[in-house]
Amino acid sequence: MAQQEGAAILKRSGGVADVVLGTQAIRRLPMLVEGASEGGSATVDLDPHEDVTFPLGVARRRDPVKAYVTIIEGCNEYCSFCVVPYTRGHERIRPRADILREVRDAVAHGHREIQLLGQIVNHYVAPDALGCDFAALLEAVHEVEGVERIRFASPHPRHVSSRLLEAIRRLPRVCRHLHLPVQSGSTAVLGRMRRRYTRESYLALVREIRDGLPEVALSTDMIVGFPGETAGDFEDTLSLTALVGFQSMFSFIYSARPQTLAAQRLPDDVPEDEKTRRIVALQALQRRIQLDLNARLIGTDVEVLVDAVSRRRETELSGRTSQNVVVNLPGPAAWIGQLVRVHVTRTGAHSVWGEATGTPREPGSGSTDHLTDRAPAPTVQGGGGWPAYHHSGADKGSSHAD
Repeated sequence: MAQQEGAAILKRSGGVADVVLGTQAIRRLPMLVEGASEGGSATVDLDPHEDVTFPLGVARRRDPVKAYVTIIEGCNEYCSFCVVPYTRGHERIRPRADILREVRDAVAHGHREIQLLGQIVNHYVAPDALGCDFAALLEAVHEVEGVERIRFASPHPRHVSSRLLEAIRRLPRVCRHLHLPVQSGSTAVLGRMRRRYTRESYLALVREIRDGLPEVALSTDMIVGFPGETAGDFEDTLSLTALVGFQSMFSFIYSARPQTLAAQRLPDDVPEDEKTRRIVALQALQRRIQLDLNARLIGTDVEVLVDAVSRRRETELSGRTSQNVVVNLPGPAAWIGQLVRVHVTRTGAHSVWGEATGTPREPGSGSTDHLTDRAPAPTVQGGGGWPAYHHSGADKGSSHAD
């Protein structure tokens, strides 16, 4: 919003706002606020800053366990529904040395989990280290002493390479969770979205992941009601969701974003009541999948990095498994930042509950227990090993064209 309407926001504020800045100037916020507090004039900074280095100390981390480290800003993909390239600019890649400095600084301040962020993280190629792609960056972060877990978001499905999957397999502190935004299960819709992959190629990637990394949990993003989405296209989205068995999903009703190709060229022709019906159906299916996946954890022991006191009960703690399953358990606040083995006793759609089975493990002791935490996915008779979630109709591996 600020990137698009900065000067207008300042004018509408009636003198209340001192600083309006776009996403590309976020690292300058402390300096801009300091200048405003010293009586400087109101400032609008919407410039496209090419320098993506971050001075240490600029980030203020409220989470005591996780540190979010940006590795790429902007995006070059230009998916037809997405405003990011227009608001955050073209892709700008942060130097490897700068990233590792921030990782070491985060660890020195007690953070045990590093989350690498970028619109398309697996586009990463270091500008300051020859041959350092995203897989090599994972290896470099993995070598930083004190890092207990590594997560990243979000990779683009068409840039997930066998080299990246092999790096995940070899590096035990890289979490066994991949967020793979698919957006639609219909090849026709994916084409209008400019995603540059098909339903079939996405499912082939999922098969490759399941075969080589069976303990990895998958999550995704999905849009319903995209321009031109037919009932058959939506059925493809439901069937792909059922086939893959996502651990979690962020689902959205399509709405046009200013400047995007979809807003300019594609009529928003799916009625709002039909969009609502579709999102309800998709979320109901996904809820059933999550209930089933989580129920399989009952009676198993999982390793949890405790990260907070539960939002629901002050007597409970909350944390996540390597597969990003939220686990609630009784325990003292002193366990925050510790790794705890938990025996799962009951489950819901969005989290599970259990009891600690021993004393917390100090980070850095090198456990790889998380590699076997996840119960194996069921097989479907004649289904090539796909999880057994299906709503209606058998998938034939092709997208409806009606």
